[in-house]
Amino acid sequence: MGADHELTSAQARRIAVRAQLLVADRPTDVLAVVRHLGFLQVDLTQVVAQHADLALWSRMGSAYEVEDLEELVGDGAVVELQGMLRPSEDLALFRADMNAWPGEPPLAEWQEDVRDWVDANDASRREILALLRSEGPTAARDLPDSCEVPWRSTGWTNNKNVMKLLECMEARGEVAVATREGRERRWDLAERIHPGDPAVPAEQAHRTLAERRLQALGIARPRALEAWHEPYAVRDVGEPARVEGVRGSWRVDPSLLDDGFEGRTAILSPLDRLVFDRKRMEELFAFAYQLEMYKPAAKRQWGYWAMPVLDGDELVGKVDATADRDAGVLVVDAVHEDGDWSARRRVRVDAEIDALGEWLGLEVSRP
Repeated sequence: MGADHELTSAQARRIAVRAQLLVADRPTDVLAVVRHLGFLQVDLTQVVAQHADLALWSRMGSAYEVEDLEELVGDGAVVELQGMLRPSEDLALFRADMNAWPGEPPLAEWQEDVRDWVDANDASRREILALLRSEGPTAARDLPDSCEVPWRSTGWTNNKNVMKLLECMEARGEVAVATREGRERRWDLAERIHPGDPAVPAEQAHRTLAERRLQALGIARPRALEAWHEPYAVRDVGEPARVEGVRGSWRVDPSLLDDGFEGRTAILSPLDRLVFDRKRMEELFAFAYQLEMYKPAAKRQWGYWAMPVLDGDELVGKVDATADRDAGVLVVDAVHEDGDWSARRRVRVDAEIDALGEWLGLEVSRP
């Protein structure tokens, strides 16, 4: 094994920013962006814009229109899988896991519980499959609830039998989201939605997903997990690295090790992948941030949907804004500056806020 790459904190940040396509040279092809990022989380919160749209605008700017992503979903180039929009050709990388659902032995207790619950409601599962086969895309509320054993949870899914069964069937590769109307998903047989490519063998698929993950992140902990939907760490892909001032080892995409970097200013979704892993964000960017929409108003520091601000290779603040579409206004409630901003930085951030308002078709209203 070769020696670790010794990276300054600035080099590490620039690798992360370049990997996330947030540099001056903006991409212009929506599908290429989705392929590079790997996925876009489905989150329909409309405080400013839906996450997937805001993430694409942050990278592409005015070249991106909401209809572009809708068209890709409509023609099947992008499909939804377990709350993530993914390039359809990537479904083959998940097929082996679908076939092995709920996982390879030994199973955790929760996996055994879910498996046993689905088995206990097999008659209902088969009824749903038969109905979808004959009727086509159907909303969960229009499917019969014939579950013999109810779904028990201490959370909001308690007794939501059909919804939970559909999500398990989705993870098994039996059904898929055909369309969305607002927050309502319409389900169909997966064979009608997924492209039908043969499964990539599990170990090969997992390594490919690890490679894709490192390509999208640029630099990552070997064993760090971003979220439940992405269970494959980068492991030993890429090359080993250490970052000045940060303990422990990293893996880095060697194609991003050159010094070429031209940054820009970007306003990010709170769910943007650059900041989604809060521990990594703090280690690389020394940036204090959390999404506060679930906090009581009196306990919020930055706002309900405060958006992180990237300037060059630094995360420098938050923009708290709300899109009032009825009034035709993007209301900027506050711009929180971390540290001392120069006059030039304020000009750059103001220009990006104006660009966001223009993209949304709203007039910007500042405090």
